[in-house]
Amino acid sequence: MSAARVLPDSPLLDEKTVTELSRVVTGEDDLYYRRGYEIAGFLRRAGWQDVPEYDGQFRREWALELLMGRRDQPAEIEKVLLRLADAREYLDEPELLADVVAAVNSFLVHEGYRLEGTGGGPRLLPCDPALAHPSEYGASELKAAMTDIVADPKMALLLQRRLDEARTCYANGAHVAAIVMLGSLLEGVLLQVILERDRSLLGRAEPRKVGLKVLIDKCYAVGWVEADAERFSQVLREYRNFVHPAAEAEEPHRPDRDTLGIGWQVVNAALNDLAASVPGR
Repeated sequence: MSAARVLPDSPLLDEKTVTELSRVVTGEDDLYYRRGYEIAGFLRRAGWQDVPEYDGQFRREWALELLMGRRDQPAEIEKVLLRLADAREYLDEPELLADVVAAVNSFLVHEGYRLEGTGGGPRLLPCDPALAHPSEYGASELKAAMTDIVADPKMALLLQRRLDEARTCYANGAHVAAIVMLGSLLEGVLLQVILERDRSLLGRAEPRKVGLKVLIDKCYAVGWVEADAERFSQVLREYRNFVHPAAEAEEPHRPDRDTLGIGWQVVNAALNDLAASVPGR
């Protein structure tokens, strides 16, 4: 797994953002704790050259000094961000990866970027800073990687790409396109989960001809998704039908950012349910 550069240019972060970044690197506030010498090792693993040895000063002050020293080299800061979202940093405490990524995104969003640490390796993606507004930043965060839900690595990567494309649509105000992508993603995940866990749920039906409503109903019936995810997934399904212009023309309400924000919470809740219901967990 290698870090993926998605942006054409690395971001030049505000000084306050770099200060918050130092907090995550050192592991404050119950995040992944790093001792002084471990901070130096982390920076080397991130790809920094000529990292000095830890000199014994306060960890966060030392980390901030190093980060500020390279703030005018955005590519070096990007390396740090990507390494923070690299699962290999948390082999001893893998459950902390999601917490670290969420902590970074809580301040990075103000710069117009979002860090991703699930599926296909760490990525830095552009996003709309408006996502930081409480009414628009999803309350239900995705806590699982696509590979935690779907066993087939090729399909997991494909579905992760759809999720990433939906985020790109969201960040650029393409609300209908994002909803269509979310509906497509949900349909693909539910179908793949059924094929992998219990193909008999589809009976003799041709998998590709089974609609999203049936897939939602089947996964709810066997307890793979909970009632709230089931109920609101059906609403998302109706909006997903806007892929057909005639269906959108018949609907008096045009999807906006608030509609899409609800859609994100629905998809995140469904994916979290699916991950939690993996057999053997």
